[in-house]
Amino acid sequence: MSAATAERSWVGPSAPERLNILRATQSIAIVGASDKAARASYFVATYLLSSTRYRVYFVNPVLAGKGATILGHPVYPSLADLPEVPDLVEVFRKAEDTPGIVEEAHQAGAKTVWLQLGIWNEEAADLAESYGMHAIMDRCVKIEHARFHGGLHLAGFNTGVVSSKRQMLA
Repeated sequence: MSAATAERSWVGPSAPERLNILRATQSIAIVGASDKAARASYFVATYLLSSTRYRVYFVNPVLAGKGATILGHPVYPSLADLPEVPDLVEVFRKAEDTPGIVEEAHQAGAKTVWLQLGIWNEEAADLAESYGMHAIMDRCVKIEHARFHGGLHLAGFNTGVVSSKRQMLA
């Protein structure tokens, strides 16, 4: 067992529970959103806007201060400044920033805090759960939505065909 694995004691929602969370979600706020096409948050935002029914909001105080937009949508300085309470807050920030983001999400009235792939902070997850919120860590909303809705071939994932039948080479 690696040191990184040994440190992880928190267990998040199961696949059926994550599916139910996504089904109940109508709005998503992306905290740490970037206007750079090469960034993961931009890629996820592109998928969410083009392939889902979610209302998507972007939160980045630096970009909001510059009056920037992402994919034609305004960028807000904080969750409190959004035009509605987001159901789900997807976080693209450093792990050490996440307890404060959970606090902000709770104050805004969000139901779920979702930490992007590679982000793990058990203090943040425990805090979210203490507020009665769902917490999901080290997972991607885009990948999870696509796997539950048959869209892993969209926007960067080519699942091909899975078959036990031996392929005949010509």
